[in-house]
Order: sequence, then structure tokens, then C-alpha cells
Amino acid sequence: MPTVKSTYDLMKAEAAKVLVGQDDTFEQMVIALLARGHVLLEGVPGTAKTLAAKTLAHLINAEFKRVQFTPDLMPSDIVGTQVFDVTSGKFYLRKGPIFTNILLTDEINRAPAKTQSALLEAMEERQVTIDGTRYELPEPFMVLATQNPLEYEGTYPLPEAQLDRFMFKTLVSYAPLAAEIEVLRRYDGGFDAHHLASSGLNAIVSPTDLETLRAEIKAVRVEDGIFTYIANIGTSSRTTTDLALGGGPRATIALLLAAKAWAALQGRDYIVPDDVKALVLPAFRHRVLLKAEAEIEGLTADSVLRRVLAKVDVPR
Repeated sequence: MPTVKSTYDLMKAEAAKVLVGQDDTFEQMVIALLARGHVLLEGVPGTAKTLAAKTLAHLINAEFKRVQFTPDLMPSDIVGTQVFDVTSGKFYLRKGPIFTNILLTDEINRAPAKTQSALLEAMEERQVTIDGTRYELPEPFMVLATQNPLEYEGTYPLPEAQLDRFMFKTLVSYAPLAAEIEVLRRYDGGFDAHHLASSGLNAIVSPTDLETLRAEIKAVRVEDGIFTYIANIGTSSRTTTDLALGGGPRATIALLLAAKAWAALQGRDYIVPDDVKALVLPAFRHRVLLKAEAEIEGLTADSVLRRVLAKVDVPR
């Protein structure tokens, strides 16, 4: 029977046919998928964020939809609306793009808070409510959102409640020089990012197979010392003088679930402290708020979190 590790190794090898130099991004997306989380991808245009999302959907043979967020986008444009059918004299639901397996919300911070909030119920409860009626979303369901860290004109900051629904905030940077040269070679050879099937990309698992892999992750053992370690990281982030807001319970829960998935990816059925350390930054960076004086000193969320992590006792 395929394990999480063997399945991930196949996915990583298959993704390499398309993605170059974005190993960390792909890895965190897979961890979030297996742990039933969502990912906020932050990076400048042209760093293969959309391509990574489409690749992941292709590898699990899942339905993929993309929504371009704009200032005039309405919540009904995402979740759908009731439409009156003149012929039958009845209303029927015209489903929005949220009824899919993997939803890419491109430039999520370009839509106002009212539209962004249309995702809250879906991300938390895997359902949407339209005109008082609840509709279950397909399984698996995952939101991958992108935003540009440099362009702020015409954007709306994501509310803390929205940010807290994302398991990870993944920073997507430019690929190294050697990787960019390889990208150029592939495009010179005829690679087309809009036609992944022509690249020989094959599905590795089906959405239903994910449940078997998730069951393996659920069985990953966690010692009491690890529970204490994760809780201490959360508490320390809330008491450090550099942060006005630390990571709340959702941050520590996300860190625990992600660490279990990470351990399974390494082929282990138990968590070690290094599993936790590896995922603190993506799990916490979007949930903390720097104090003004810390920003003046040039500190970042990541640098403060590294300080916090260094002060927390590691279980033996």
C-alpha cells in the first residue's frame, strides 16, 4: 500500500517535469493539502504561483478553478446565487467557482473585505450558505490565494480573521540562476505552461486516495513534550515585546497538524522537534503583528519568530 512518503516522492518527481526551483513552495502546498489546510502564496509576478497551483491539481486529478480578484468582484461571483427559471417558475442555484477541489484566488487583496469574507465559511467549514441554505463543498477542498508583496495601490489588506484561516503563508521568491536557465531551456524546447498535459504530467493520486494518506497522517504519534513545545512557541510569540499580536490557538493547531504531515513525508510515524521548527515560519508569519518600534529597527515577522524559537526550550 502506498505511504505518504512514497506518494510524495512520486508527486515531487512528477512535478519536476513542470516546476523548476520552487521545491519549498510545492512542499508546503502538499503539506497543507494533506493536513486539510489552505495556503497564501506571496510573491512578485512571474514566480510560478499559478503554475504550482495548477500542477498540484493535476497531480491529484482534482477539479481546478481560478478567480481573478478585482475591486468590483462581488461575493455572489464566488459562491454563486439563486436564479429564477421562467420556464419552471422555480429558483435554482447557479454555483460559483468555489464549488471545486482547488480554488486559486489570484491577487486576493485586490477585492474588498466583503468579498474576501465570502471565503471564510468555505475555508473553515467546507460549506457555503446561500440565501439561508447550506451547501457542502466537494472533498477535497483547498484555497490557494496569491498576493503581490510590493504593489499596494488599489489593494485591501486581508483582515486578521481571513489570514488566520490560512494554514501557511508561503513566500515565493525568484528561482536560483541555474533554475532560471533551465526554465529558459524548457521554453525554448516548446514547454507551454497553459498545456500541462503536453508536458507529460501525470496524475499520481485521486481525491479519494487522499483520505487513505490523511488517515496515515492522523496516526502519527505526538509525545507530551511536543505538545508542550508547540504551546510554548505560541505563548512566547504572544509575550515577546517585539509583537503587538502573537500566534493564537489556530496557529498552534496548524503547526501541530502540519508537523504531523511533515513527519509522514519523512517516512516517520512520530514527530520530532525539527518537524515543528521547520514549519514555524510559514504557520505563524501571517498571524503575528509587529510593533511599530520593531519595524523601525528593521525587524520582520520571520526574524522575530526566529528569536522566539531560539528562546523556547527544545524537548529531548
